[in-house]
Amino acid sequence: MMDFKQIDAFVWVAELGSFRAAAEKLNTTQPAISQRIAAMEKSMTTRLFERGARGIKLTEKGQELLSHAHRMLELRNEMLTVAKAQNAVRGTLRLGSSETLVHTWLHHLIDALHQKYPALVVELHVDTSHVLRAQLAAHQIDLAFLVGQPQSPRECHLYLCDYELAWIASPRLKLQQKPVSLTELGAYPIITYPTVSQPYQAIKALLEGAGIKTPRIYGSASLSTIVQMTLRGIGPSVIAPAVIREEILEGKLCVLDVEKTPEALGFYACWVDSPDSHTVRTVARLAQRVAKASAQT
Repeated sequence: MMDFKQIDAFVWVAELGSFRAAAEKLNTTQPAISQRIAAMEKSMTTRLFERGARGIKLTEKGQELLSHAHRMLELRNEMLTVAKAQNAVRGTLRLGSSETLVHTWLHHLIDALHQKYPALVVELHVDTSHVLRAQLAAHQIDLAFLVGQPQSPRECHLYLCDYELAWIASPRLKLQQKPVSLTELGAYPIITYPTVSQPYQAIKALLEGAGIKTPRIYGSASLSTIVQMTLRGIGPSVIAPAVIREEILEGKLCVLDVEKTPEALGFYACWVDSPDSHTVRTVARLAQRVAKASAQT
């Protein structure tokens, strides 16, 4: 008799491409996963996977049955959702976030989750969008708040918010209160997000377009490092003013008047859809509401 443990094992082996990864996902052992698959294949009298030197892959019949397995697990989760009501959102959520959101509204989301879903434990990972997207694809995190829309057809997404970028400098550089050309800025090292980021590439293109052949751009994955380097007058930076509101209000940093600025950062909640992604979708929708409320204050 086929059961949901076998269907879970079938779906996750198919999704992750290995018995070991499926065992880690389902908190069991590799032999247990192998036994569940073998029992399912026996009960259905068909092979679901081809085993070879290069690993495993779905048979033609296995590929055909996978969509049915997904639907069965989705129906099971819908039943559990109705049965548990508020308590349906529980367990551990591995949430990845860009540092910009940590400095703006992420704490409001964490507080809302604590109040609304006390049975949910959030494991927070803060990193660059480039790293978070790789972690999401490898199933190392469940949900990511990052810059840019999905790059894989397997990813689902919800728009969260935009943050405008600006040229920022310490008053000691004496660049404030006057229009500043890109040529003038090119005399300094420019501090911004890491080399793989959209702002870094946009700044490089702007400076090269202004005739600066070898612009000095200091990229950092740490927003705190970018702010500290800018405060010390090492050079101007390009970041979102929303993360340094206090420094601007106190006059420690200034927004410069520059002819061209990289486009705004567009943040999205991204996840890889699966039969057990109800919690992920719920948190993504709540994040969308929190981000919208934050933009209105």
